[in-house]
Amino acid sequence: MSEPADRRYGPATVPTARGRLSAAVVEALRRPPRDLPADLGVDLDPADPITDEDLQLTLFLCYELHYRGWLGVDESWEWQPTLLALRARCERVFEAALRRLVGAPSVPAAGVAAGLAELVAADDGPSLAATLQRRADLNQFREFVAHRSVYHLREADPHSWALPRLGGPAKAALVEIQTDEYGNGRLDRMHAELFRGTLDRLGLDSGYGAHIDVAPAVTLATNNLMSLFGLHRRLRGALLGHLAAFEMTSSLPNRRYGNGLRRLGFDGVATRFYDEHVEADAVHEQIAAHDLCGGLVRAEPALASDVLFGAAAGLAVDRLFAAHLLDSWAAGRSSLRTPAPPALPPKVSLVASPEVAPPALV
Repeated sequence: MSEPADRRYGPATVPTARGRLSAAVVEALRRPPRDLPADLGVDLDPADPITDEDLQLTLFLCYELHYRGWLGVDESWEWQPTLLALRARCERVFEAALRRLVGAPSVPAAGVAAGLAELVAADDGPSLAATLQRRADLNQFREFVAHRSVYHLREADPHSWALPRLGGPAKAALVEIQTDEYGNGRLDRMHAELFRGTLDRLGLDSGYGAHIDVAPAVTLATNNLMSLFGLHRRLRGALLGHLAAFEMTSSLPNRRYGNGLRRLGFDGVATRFYDEHVEADAVHEQIAAHDLCGGLVRAEPALASDVLFGAAAGLAVDRLFAAHLLDSWAAGRSSLRTPAPPALPPKVSLVASPEVAPPALV
């Protein structure tokens, strides 16, 4: 029997609080909309905002109201003024931390596409993809997939916030990329649906938002980064820069993820999400750098530095994410806040058959 639609597609269950601020928000969301205390969050000063559990969950709770919402939560909370004020306080702290982390990337004389290429070439983060391809065991791979499910089950949605904020060549380029992400209108080809197949094969809950409670702050931060950029028109350049960096660094890692699953004996249904990205993102890389970001900056030259900031921030937070997983595994502990649940029985044999053979890699 298939999962009910509300389990697969949301809304998700409200997660457990992780501190004073998130506890106040969780408690508020369980009731009809009302004003929060005026001083809530005014003294917010975490040592490291990017890895602060309370701050990142508070932001995630607020942002999800603009996506699928929360199960049983009154939808009027989306625009409740005092909740928006709290979100703004958290955002200021988070954005300031991102800007301290990456500084102000300079735009080279050759232009924004060259600047993006330089950022990607200089990215020397730990190779999580290589570890997953060559050495990770099944439990570690399942943890990685649980982390990434927070984004991949709504894949492409954060960047779609840019569509009504663009015109001309940049908008056309974004539509081209997003159309692929959404499977050209076919449910079975939507990237979120392909990822659900991976979750199913690995015996993990494939319900929307099922793994939020076990995702640590750094995982939530990789998602909150996109929402921050997407929900603020002033950060539209950063949003497109983030997408460009995402596409420019995706093809090889996805090849490695797919090969890692094949090493562990999984079939083409499990690897299809990753195999699809090997070819698609190689094409998207050029569109994102030259047509999308280049088109934006040709129309609005002042946004060039924002594009590079968004790309640098995305790469930097992903480095922190990768380091967290690899450091946890090296220390012999789970990278999740609590260990992943025991694997469920796979729905079919892991041995590939002609019907589910992995597509050829290019």
